[in-house]
Amino acid sequence: MDGNNNTVNTSQPMLMDDVPMNHFHKKMTALTWGAHFVDGYSIGSISMALTVMAAQTNMSPVWQGLIGSSALIGLFFGSSIMGKVADIYGRQKIFTLNFIIITLASLLQLFVSGAPSLFILRVIIGFFLGSDYTVCFTLLSEIAPRKQRGDLLGFLSAIWTIGYCLSTVIGFVIEKYYPSAWNWVLASTFVPAIIMLIARLGTPESPRWLVKVGRTEEAQAIVDKYIGKGVIVEEAPPEKEVGYRLLFSKKYRKQTWFGALFFVCNVIPYFAVYTFLPTILMNLGIKASFTTDLALNILLVVGGFVGLWCTMKLTRRGFSIGGFLICGVALLAVSVIPASLTPIIIASFVVFTVAISALSNLSGVFPPEVLPTEVRSSGVGFAVAMSRVGSAAATFMLPIMMSGIGMRLSLIILDAVLFVGALICWAWAPETKGLSLTSAVTEGVERDAKDAK
Repeated sequence: MDGNNNTVNTSQPMLMDDVPMNHFHKKMTALTWGAHFVDGYSIGSISMALTVMAAQTNMSPVWQGLIGSSALIGLFFGSSIMGKVADIYGRQKIFTLNFIIITLASLLQLFVSGAPSLFILRVIIGFFLGSDYTVCFTLLSEIAPRKQRGDLLGFLSAIWTIGYCLSTVIGFVIEKYYPSAWNWVLASTFVPAIIMLIARLGTPESPRWLVKVGRTEEAQAIVDKYIGKGVIVEEAPPEKEVGYRLLFSKKYRKQTWFGALFFVCNVIPYFAVYTFLPTILMNLGIKASFTTDLALNILLVVGGFVGLWCTMKLTRRGFSIGGFLICGVALLAVSVIPASLTPIIIASFVVFTVAISALSNLSGVFPPEVLPTEVRSSGVGFAVAMSRVGSAAATFMLPIMMSGIGMRLSLIILDAVLFVGALICWAWAPETKGLSLTSAVTEGVERDAKDAK
């Protein structure tokens, strides 16, 4: 990687948080965005492939459920385990290792013929995608300038959605014209994955992490090469406690739980509604079709861009509280408006779709901004893991609830989660926009201490 492109050269000390965007920042951003594209693509590819595979192999419902949730299972363990590993051993090694495994496992899907082997491969892919979620959020937050940090992290959700939508389109085309080629649908993840792997070779370690572990000379050498001469890394003094003891200490536990609960309250209605979208649309009196599904997926992408604009223009607290409230009101309208008023239901569902996607942008912003470097990766991993527990539980419970208490009451229960999210943000969300990464962490701690008095 060429570190001499557009680097700063100043005789006056400048904080790494304050430098303008250069070639290095843009490349690290592209590598992080590309990883989220691969994640969305890989998760989305299973839906079309599983439908065809199940019909061709007479797959039991149990195996269909296991394979359908396999990547989410892997994501939970990958984010839980590898976040702590990244805090101990650094970001860069795991940043590269993730895509070595993802690339190989994606290719091997071309040769599987049975449910057990596919399940194992999907868990492996999910594990390292979960690991990459954690390291990508952490590494990009530690490198990005403060003015662009929220925008760059926030757009990850939109990139994920683009990958997810593209995989469903490709899967639909292959299923229609080559119905026996479900292996190719899954293995097509290999193409973007190998591109990411090659591009990641040679990326440097996080200077902030190096400073925290006492390797200041290495950190400064990386900063001099990739960011600029005269640029310094601002880091708070090392904490006395380490690991999960620090993450859940009195000083940081509120930030830890806030990052996780924000993520959980966002993904529970998101995954539940969109996993069973055809069933929900049918119950609402809306004809489900590929065109309808594609249109709503496009609206999710639009929501990602709306979320980027909100991240740039609004405060973090205002966006989070308002976003949850808009989602809640829109889904409540969908839940209670009579089926005879179909146009209003459709309009409300469109608002919900755009708003829930927009709000998802902050899922990549808050967790890394509110925790110190010593446990940032562990905290992001905990938030991602909790979000996967929430999404898996919601996906499992929604069809059971719909069969027992009906679709509309089930949506009202999901709606309650959104209003709980708004309440959590009102009570706990710090304002981190425009702050250095060190100051963003400090602001949350000081706010908690003030509230405790």
